[in-house]
Amino acid sequence: MITFSEAQLMAWLSPILWPFLRVLAVFTVAPVFSMRVIPMRVKVGLAFLVAVCAQGVLGEQPVISVNGREAMAAVAQQVIVGLAIGFAVRLVFAAVELAGELIGLQMGLNFASFFDPSSNTQISAVARFFGHMSLLLFVVINGHLLILMAVVKSFERFPVNGNFMQALGQMRLHEMGSALFSSALWIALPMIALLLFVNLTLGIISRVAPQMNIYSVGFPVTLTVGMLGIAATLPLLEQPVLALMQKAVDLFAR
Repeated sequence: MITFSEAQLMAWLSPILWPFLRVLAVFTVAPVFSMRVIPMRVKVGLAFLVAVCAQGVLGEQPVISVNGREAMAAVAQQVIVGLAIGFAVRLVFAAVELAGELIGLQMGLNFASFFDPSSNTQISAVARFFGHMSLLLFVVINGHLLILMAVVKSFERFPVNGNFMQALGQMRLHEMGSALFSSALWIALPMIALLLFVNLTLGIISRVAPQMNIYSVGFPVTLTVGMLGIAATLPLLEQPVLALMQKAVDLFAR
């Protein structure tokens, strides 16, 4: 009769178990992977497939018994690192949506808001449009593959040792927080300047021709110029999104 000891079972399962938990944590937060239309069984199966396929490049992983005291610390470390990777990528989309909010505010379209089921918040029409465009761009530039690469590379910087407090100190997620606002302003800056010029022009017209009802004329003009400006500046969205994605990946890869 063939028997297996607990040490042998852990030597076989441990190199797959901890990457599986980290990848599964990423799939619960990261864009595209965390969509509600994807069944949970598919996410679990895909996470297990990624963990198995990554064994060839992960190198030798430490063996941590699930019955030991280090198991809970290792689980916490994998979940924290996985959630941090997904959250860092989510901040890239938040920067683009924030730029859309600023543009919508200048266009006067912030009153046209919708309920976003993914974030459970109200979001304006322009911000939602920019969010969808960034999602399509994310798929086109193989952002989903960049996330998987960041997960695999994160085992070099954050090895499975159960020291999740040290992992928290090395992540430097605050850098992505500062980049969120600066990148959002940089994306929206051309539209803000264009609409500011339009508003100044309308102000001069209202002073030159006081009999004109500037409120009935200004909104269609601002809306038209804003739509044309979005169509003209939308191709410029690729460069800041790529830069933010690279910065998010660099936080977890050497």
